[in-house]
Amino acid sequence: MGHRDKARNTVRVAKGKTKEVAGKIAGDERLEADGRTDQKLGHLMQAGEKVRDAFKE
Repeated sequence: MGHRDKARNTVRVAKGKTKEVAGKIAGDERLEADGRTDQKLGHLMQAGEKVRDAFKE
């Protein structure tokens, strides 16, 4: 399950970056902000996975 979670978090970061760029291009501040939020959430979840992995060892 750990690999699936890591992949899901990586996808969340990538989708967030896509939303952010699309928001910049379209001039949609809300979409841009949603993208940044998704990226931060993905990075936060990745950090949580790293902590969990550290305690497994």
